Amino acid sequence: MPPSAEAFEAERSHLVSVAYRMLGSVAEAQDVVQEAWLRYTRASDQDIRDLRGWLTTVTGRLCLDVLKSARVSREAYTGMWLPEYFVDPDAGPAAQAEQRDQVGLALLVVLERLSPEQRVALVLHDAFGVPYDEVARVLGTTEAAARQHASRGRRAAAEGGVRHTAGPVEQRRVLAAFVDAVNSGDLAALASVLAPDVVSISDGGGFTRTALRPIVGADKVARFFVGIAHGGRMEGAVLEPVLVNGTAGLLVRGEKAYGALGLTIADGRITGLFQQLNPAKLSVSDSL
Repeated sequence: MPPSAEAFEAERSHLVSVAYRMLGSVAEAQDVVQEAWLRYTRASDQDIRDLRGWLTTVTGRLCLDVLKSARVSREAYTGMWLPEYFVDPDAGPAAQAEQRDQVGLALLVVLERLSPEQRVALVLHDAFGVPYDEVARVLGTTEAAARQHASRGRRAAAEGGVRHTAGPVEQRRVLAAFVDAVNSGDLAALASVLAPDVVSISDGGGFTRTALRPIVGADKVARFFVGIAHGGRMEGAVLEPVLVNGTAGLLVRGEKAYGALGLTIADGRITGLFQQLNPAKLSVSDSL
């Protein structure tokens, strides 16, 4: 029986989701899925017993290759590297409820800290339930080594992750307080909605002047954002509440500024602020 385009298309959304979690780039994810299609067309029917499982494994192998090659290009990247954002202009409660399965920004930021092997193992096993023996085949290693990669990735994610536990109501409340404080230039009010160990990361990709290293601490982060808001760069800009990868955030539109700000929130305070200012990595469209 020849490969079925219809059967593949039924799995495309799943495969793009797998690849996006691993790569943090929609364009790269779509390229990988297209290559998976080409490999599917060349496979014999005897090779494929479980189509989704087979395609997921192939996609994982392709992503591993991309991640290994991306290491070099990201080392030469100007400033900090953040994943591509999905921005949905509808930030209401209904939209947030619909996007609970969205690939969260907090997860993507954490995954960036892992090695290619750890990232692939963790995503395949923990997010998509791929057995360790299949993960081992993707990584070209033993099952024991695959388990170790996933375990180390899990531990690194837990140790280096940003906290994000807030539900939709808390997200909107904290976001509103943040915007009010930034607009008024009230440093004390702004610092009060920031966790003591809050981190701010900006990705300008060399296109936009911004901080090239993480900013850590409520006082420093508060001064940074008040400086941006009242230093002329935000003149005439509009702050629009949006969903950034399914959680509350801001879309900035103006002649001098354009980008998206994603937030992570826990215990009523902002734990992370992630500015995506690289126009090539900002997608104002439907989510995955």
